[in-house]
Amino acid sequence: MKRILLIYNPVSGSAAFKKNLDEIIEKFQRKNILLTIYRTQAGNFFEDFIECVKNSNAEGVIAAGGDGTLHTVINYLMKAEINLPVGVIGSGTSNDFATQFELDTEKTIAAVAENKIRPVDLGIVNGKEYFINVASAGALTSIAHEVDARQKNSLGKIAYYIHGIGEIPNFKSVPLKISADGENFEFDAFFFLVLNSSAVAGMKKVAPFAQIDDGKLDLIALKKFSPLNLIGLAQKILSGNFIDDENIFYIQAANFEISSAEKLISDLDGEIGDTLPLKIKNVPRSINFFADK
Repeated sequence: MKRILLIYNPVSGSAAFKKNLDEIIEKFQRKNILLTIYRTQAGNFFEDFIECVKNSNAEGVIAAGGDGTLHTVINYLMKAEINLPVGVIGSGTSNDFATQFELDTEKTIAAVAENKIRPVDLGIVNGKEYFINVASAGALTSIAHEVDARQKNSLGKIAYYIHGIGEIPNFKSVPLKISADGENFEFDAFFFLVLNSSAVAGMKKVAPFAQIDDGKLDLIALKKFSPLNLIGLAQKILSGNFIDDENIFYIQAANFEISSAEKLISDLDGEIGDTLPLKIKNVPRSINFFADK
């Protein structure tokens, strides 16, 4: 019988996952998979989690929660140098990495049972914090931290959109200096995204050329322009239909250095990251992921 450690976040999304936990356990058991269950804790639970991983004798780890839960699990495993395949059951408000692989509970269980694994890249920021999906800063990127938890649980992604629309009149651009594999650029922008996959904010094709295992990261920045055009250009970015627009900067590279004269706090997979400047590096095929595609 295969042994898997299931880490679940009891407050992710509508907090419904824990109500379905018995059903999930049954589905894994039907596939001859024995689960050890670990409930995430508030704050830093690194040592407790790593001890659980080692004592479980697990052959893989499944993160049940949103992008932030997956982010924490991957960072803890990487920092402890524990090389186990990772999977995800998307049960948070935002499940962009699960969206990228079109994963639901049944597909994740099937991938684990059939040992379908693919190596994927990670990004690392300032040599210490990993991200699996996106690093960002500027307007819009702080929304995940500003939306009230009760509103998130009741409205889901709509809560983000409502809050974002309300912030549009307050948007301001900031000066950015960007080095992409040694090539330098300077311009004012409202925000930037550094993507490891093509999915963000629930949209599947924001970065249409991004590949999760190509050794590169995709940077998209919305340059300064008239606020009257902001919604239209934001829609272009979210649909991936922006390549020829002069107001949108796009480049692929393995390494980025990003700085600003303004104070900007970064966001990594929905979690608060470092204040700029950032040194962002692709770490090729650094984890194995349970996925059938």
